[in-house]
Amino acid sequence: MANMIQLEINGIPVEVEEGTSILNAAKKVHVKIPTLCYHPDLTPWASCGICVVRQLVPSRTEPGKWVPSPKLLRACCTAVTPGMKISTHDADIVKVRRTVLELILANHPNDCLQCPRNGSCELQRLAGDFGIRDIPFPAEIPSIPVDKSTPSLVLNQNKCVKCGRCAIVCQQMQNVWALEFIGRGEKTRMAPAADCTLEESPCIKCGQCSAHCPVGAIYENDETAKVWDALRDPEKHCVVQIAPAVRVAIGEAFGKEPGTLMTGETYAALRRLGFKAVFDTNFSADLTIMEEGSEFIKRFTGKGGELPLITSCCPAWTEWMEEYAPDFINNFSTAKSPQQMLSPMAKTYYAQKQGIDPSKIFVVSIMPCTAKKYEISRSENMSSSGYQDTDVVLTTRELARMIKSAGIDFVSLEPEAADSLMGEYTGAGTIFGVTGGVMEAALRTAYCLITKKDQPPSIDFMDVRGMQGVKEATIDIDGTPVKIAVAHQMGNVKQVLDAVREDRKNGVKPRYDFIEVMACRGGCIGGGGQPTGATDEVRALRTKGIYTDDERSVLRMSHLNPMITKIYEEFLGAPLSEKAHELLHNHYRQTKVYSK
Repeated sequence: MANMIQLEINGIPVEVEEGTSILNAAKKVHVKIPTLCYHPDLTPWASCGICVVRQLVPSRTEPGKWVPSPKLLRACCTAVTPGMKISTHDADIVKVRRTVLELILANHPNDCLQCPRNGSCELQRLAGDFGIRDIPFPAEIPSIPVDKSTPSLVLNQNKCVKCGRCAIVCQQMQNVWALEFIGRGEKTRMAPAADCTLEESPCIKCGQCSAHCPVGAIYENDETAKVWDALRDPEKHCVVQIAPAVRVAIGEAFGKEPGTLMTGETYAALRRLGFKAVFDTNFSADLTIMEEGSEFIKRFTGKGGELPLITSCCPAWTEWMEEYAPDFINNFSTAKSPQQMLSPMAKTYYAQKQGIDPSKIFVVSIMPCTAKKYEISRSENMSSSGYQDTDVVLTTRELARMIKSAGIDFVSLEPEAADSLMGEYTGAGTIFGVTGGVMEAALRTAYCLITKKDQPPSIDFMDVRGMQGVKEATIDIDGTPVKIAVAHQMGNVKQVLDAVREDRKNGVKPRYDFIEVMACRGGCIGGGGQPTGATDEVRALRTKGIYTDDERSVLRMSHLNPMITKIYEEFLGAPLSEKAHELLHNHYRQTKVYSK
């Protein structure tokens, strides 16, 4: 049991575990200390100085009296001590914080109305909280070219507040090291090493930098204008798909609690925006399981291919693998991601069924992920329909802006259904949105296909769930053990790969049969294109929403989806067929290699 420490904050007694920061101790007694550089995902490093507090110490001249210490403490990184007395908001502290904010604002562009973070900017909120109207310091705004080199992210160093979050996320959480601390003192900024572009850097486009940036220094490449143009074009037949994780996060942009299921409302909003057909990526997640699950069974039963099989639904992870771990190319599932399965089906199967010229079909994907913007043109396989399969990817944030600009009262909409042709899904399809979900969905179907039984003893594979960075388990499939590993957050992946490399080196059977990887913490529910402000508490609520959707589903295994059965009977033939490989499978290549 942890040691407990008693202290006072603003005269209020509080008891917390040893090692707790002053910042978190204050939260227990409902005292909010302002922060800018701090984020609960990251190790505090006290960059901004806004969270300063003062400790009260015994007076040297007046016994029994406590007086303010002249030394200010940074609450985010200072651990409490027994008997500590802390003052968080006296007049001097408020003045110091205000001055810090004024200094930051003196070096920050005053273009809030054009900023992608307008209304959700943490600096903007702090300036409002402190009532800052004038800046008493001369403005020194940097003038650095904006980096638009990737299709996923835009880096505007002129807006950087030197909090360091993006670099720490990229290095510590993701182990990618695309962003560094460049320069010293007031010249410090966050940028790729040697001032190369993001495209030239090791960036995997995961967008965790943008998800953690408190301001608008790095953000998603906004492509809503392309979608508006397509919706206005009478020659285009616009269709749309929404990813599993979008439905449990988009409500946050409209004041709903994280995890609130807004599936039907999202379908309705998309129709009001003008889309001719509304599909659901959960449907193609079921399709992915049929292809990837069949591939796993083929490898597991010794009929071809190396073990372990590694999932490939996450384009940021795929990019990382091609750059950092090309020795695992043969282990990767060739099955495309659900996004890249639905889009070619829209331009082939749907086009054929509806009698529409596929050249006129414009496919928009709503994704929780910035890397999905890169995925749509990553290789020639992304044009398997004869055209670019997915035309535009919008993040959850971009869709929310479109809904608002269209004047749609989102939360008051009557829920609608997706178009049945590629909108029906099972619970297995929706859990793709969380870490462990792809694995669990695959195991549900693999169990049935291997054993020829109707369903597993328990349809919920609890061993693959949860926020542990790496989860390992042995799943019993009717007496046959299947050894699996699930990793999320890129910084956790190397240990799994190194374990397999060790087995190879020792010439022994791989310790895993099946590995799932998601680049973002928590999986897609914590993707780089989701509403900002994600913490583990928010991720837990979004995850709960996903599992609620699964539990409410009448069918919870992908192979039971009647539309999946129909699409194979009418169009694809069978999983892993020649036509399925043509439209639904991919190949990988070694790209620029970075060593660790």
